[in-house]
Amino acid sequence: MKTILSILLLSIGTLSGAFAQDIESKVKSLVSQMTLEEKASLCSGRDPWSTKPVERLDIPWIWMSDGPHGLRRAPSTDKWGYGDQLPATCFPTASALAATWDTDLVYQVGQALGKESQAIDVNILLGPGVNIKRSVLGGRNFEFFSEDPILSGQLGVAYINGVQSQGVGTSLKHYVANNVETWRMYMDSDVDKRTLHEIYLRPFEMAVKEAKPWTVMACYNRVQGTYGSQSPYLLTQVLREDWGYEGIVISDWEAVVNRVEALKAGLDIQMPGRDAAFNDQMIVKAVQNKELDEAVLDETVSSILRIVLKAKANEKKVKMPVKEHHQLARKVASEAVTLLKNENDVLPLSGDKYKNVAIIGEFAVNTRYQGNGSSEVKPAKVDKFLEMIKKEYGKQVNISYAQGYQLKDDQDMSLIDEAVAVASKADIAIIMAGLPLHYESEGIDRKHIDIPQSHNELISRITKVQENTVVTLTNGSAVAMPWVDEVDGIVEGWLAGQAGAGAIADVLFGTVNPSGKLAETFPVRLEDTPAYLNFPGEQGTVLYGERIYVGYRYYDARAIEPLFPFGHGLSYTSFEYSDIQVSANSITDKDKLTVSATITNTGSVKGKEIIQLYVSDKQSVLQRPEKELKGFTKIELQAGESQKISFELDFRSFAYFDARKDMWVVESGTFDIMLGASSRDIRLTASVDINSTQKVPLAFDEYTFFTSYWANPQTRELLKELIPNWIKRHTPEGKSMDEAQFESFMSDQPMIKYPYFTGGEISKKEVMELVERCKSFTTTL
Repeated sequence: MKTILSILLLSIGTLSGAFAQDIESKVKSLVSQMTLEEKASLCSGRDPWSTKPVERLDIPWIWMSDGPHGLRRAPSTDKWGYGDQLPATCFPTASALAATWDTDLVYQVGQALGKESQAIDVNILLGPGVNIKRSVLGGRNFEFFSEDPILSGQLGVAYINGVQSQGVGTSLKHYVANNVETWRMYMDSDVDKRTLHEIYLRPFEMAVKEAKPWTVMACYNRVQGTYGSQSPYLLTQVLREDWGYEGIVISDWEAVVNRVEALKAGLDIQMPGRDAAFNDQMIVKAVQNKELDEAVLDETVSSILRIVLKAKANEKKVKMPVKEHHQLARKVASEAVTLLKNENDVLPLSGDKYKNVAIIGEFAVNTRYQGNGSSEVKPAKVDKFLEMIKKEYGKQVNISYAQGYQLKDDQDMSLIDEAVAVASKADIAIIMAGLPLHYESEGIDRKHIDIPQSHNELISRITKVQENTVVTLTNGSAVAMPWVDEVDGIVEGWLAGQAGAGAIADVLFGTVNPSGKLAETFPVRLEDTPAYLNFPGEQGTVLYGERIYVGYRYYDARAIEPLFPFGHGLSYTSFEYSDIQVSANSITDKDKLTVSATITNTGSVKGKEIIQLYVSDKQSVLQRPEKELKGFTKIELQAGESQKISFELDFRSFAYFDARKDMWVVESGTFDIMLGASSRDIRLTASVDINSTQKVPLAFDEYTFFTSYWANPQTRELLKELIPNWIKRHTPEGKSMDEAQFESFMSDQPMIKYPYFTGGEISKKEVMELVERCKSFTTTL
């Protein structure tokens, strides 16, 4: 006799239309047969990595695994798998993926991760992380894409679509405002509502609406005073009601504080399965005590079953494509490599320019290819820089090597003299420097942005004996470069994954023309950064005092020159931008605008260019950044080739979030459309006038100034009705009340004070009634 599950899986097959039509009745049937205890049991994990089954009803369990740039799959679900996990491909970390600015490439990485998940029986991959890089000191910055919400969101969409195209779910994390590792289990992100929506929620919104991740992972931290794992505003109102999310919410591991409140707020599964029986019993008792409506539990269980059954229906056996994915990892890493400086065309290397090449630095033989913490992958193979250069480019040039420093001892300067001697005999020195593994890690934040002093000293000493010096950096986030003016070349290699060494070699020798660009601003000094005075926080609270001015927005507003700006990255060729056009000179907020331009490769070699589109509101009721990224595209051009590129902008491209009105608003006015090679390298500008037809509520209350009430035609009539005598006292003889003249000191006062100013002509009660009458009024901006 067939079990319920086998009949179910046979009938649903893959995620077909028949499945979509039939699944609800099947889920409803299963829920109707479950006991209260069985329902509660589904709401927590069985162990570190799996959900609970219900064997009586043949409801299966599914397997989750850490990501996001590779699988950290434990040998069994009851083991944590730190160090003894199964081998998998280690792709470049998120900060490197973001430097590609290539959604197609990130989609391919997602596909590969999905295939590997299928190969080792993983149903849900815990990634991507789309948290904003608020501070350069964030210890987990290597796991996140960018300081910009649009770039983070679009890359997150591509990643999710790639993974889920293989029948494997993702977990969009860490929802939301999880931007600090210090006290992360308690820290309260004190972020105002506008900033929350415009900066921190935006990439999550894009991913939820455009890619529909199977799961969303609730954060450790508190947000506006409430734990993210039990915030009805975040988990129900915003995520489900406003965005229409239909997947499930799981907790970050050990994040839940109050299981019943979390379930009420919209958290479905508590992970991991530590003390699961105790937590399950809390839910049972809450239902029995009428503290929790069983209908809420039923809805939660139904959502969980949909995902579990979907995951099982999509399982398939595939082989781990080890060689193919290693090659892909190298391609991705080469696209991520970012050429920050190339004075005197010191790069690329070639036998014609340099016969003797000195490779300096322990990173050349002891590769750092990923970050520290739960995202650590155990690759079957790791390329080493010195070996790759000798193997693939050793016939072109003579290679010498010196260690230069010790990764285990930041202060050891004893190896510098030997390195200087080796460098002095070469035609060019390539110094491998950066951040050792212990500098960047989940669970701790950086204290500074300096690379080890031994690395800085090594670089400065070598530049004194070698005029051709190139620094290649290994790091997951921004670093200071006190020697920036002393070297001719700087190559940002990021944490480039298991094949990154070969990718960097390819760029240095010109086999690959570099095309990466910064997804985060590199500051000159830590003191220049937006969150400098408010990171990591104190007494359990971190104030987001810079508000919407995160990253390049802050540097623009303060006119601070960064070390390297957001979006910066050089090439071995050059590009010309021309002929910007907009589809209309004037539009309404309901219209879409097409922006086009022509890009020409004016150099002598093939190359790729990332074109960035920024929008600037020339005049606004609220403060707005000087410019904001709203689109980007990456194209490849042969030498001399031209290509027309285009972007489409819509309502949200011009909108800001009005916290008082609790809505996105587009004002009438002139907006500049800018195309650039970086946030500080704007090549073309066009303008468009927007005539907003949007009806927005007045949002007047008792503290709104009399001036605002008087300026609005609708509310002015109410004032003339309620305080005619007072208004007439301020009306010149022979003039109408509409021509009344008020002293600014009197009119720039909250309406609640007018019972005093009018001598009681209007009462406090009537002021509050006025506020209520105004709630139905709308206006255009």
